[in-house]
Amino acid sequence: MINPRRILAALLAAVAATSLATVPASAHERGVRPLPQAHSHNDYEHTRPLQDALDQGFTSVEADIYLVDGQLLVAHDLADTRPDRTLESLYLEPLRKRVLANHGGVYRQRAEFQLLIDVKGDANSTYAALEKRLYNPRYSFLFSLYAFGHVQKRAVTAVISGGRPKDVMLGQKFRLAFYDGRVADENDLGIGSDPRVTPLVSDSWTELFTWTGAGEFPAAERAKLREIVKRAHAAGQRVRFWATPDAPGPAREALWKVLAAAGVDHLNTDDLSGLANFLRAR
Repeated sequence: MINPRRILAALLAAVAATSLATVPASAHERGVRPLPQAHSHNDYEHTRPLQDALDQGFTSVEADIYLVDGQLLVAHDLADTRPDRTLESLYLEPLRKRVLANHGGVYRQRAEFQLLIDVKGDANSTYAALEKRLYNPRYSFLFSLYAFGHVQKRAVTAVISGGRPKDVMLGQKFRLAFYDGRVADENDLGIGSDPRVTPLVSDSWTELFTWTGAGEFPAAERAKLREIVKRAHAAGQRVRFWATPDAPGPAREALWKVLAAAGVDHLNTDDLSGLANFLRAR
């Protein structure tokens, strides 16, 4: 459990960070327009984790983490973990530098930015290790804060997916991380849920829908999608689906058009330039 001194340090760091000398953002960074619906699935598998997504204007990136010998290592499978690929080296430190360079935001054009952290392995021990990183004064100023029922938005909102210690998170009076809910859980989606705890609701597209972009979208499934989005938005929540078809072609574009038109907040992809081009052409 994080003690009050760590919390105070985190709050003081947020104030102090605003007065730190910064390295100016590059001309390229200043010219990138953020894309609110763009989510980089398994972002760490790109040649330049985080940076490739930022260069395309993505506003949400996903990192899978394993707790290995006290370190939070980023990889899809445990066998692929490497000691040099830590959460700090791939995400926290680059985000810190970026936010300082941009005077408080991931982008110069202010936009909400989500770091979706998919916990692998034991939920409680991994979350405890993650909290230590988030509350480190070097990084704590980056992250949106939940304190005594109120949320203070900051440059980055950390959302916990995968192994989510919900009871632990619900019991916390202070948090620098939020909970990724599930559509199938009536306590997570819509009115009655709490966006201060669960600002995001995600689920597998193929578990909920049969349509994969070819032919007509069945009317019943279209109505179902609209209802999910309506319920989430009424409660102040965002919506994301994983396992959406991602092979380039007409089917993927048809599905993206449906998702975007329905108001789905995060479109999931491994093809950064493909989704960026689609969204910029709309």
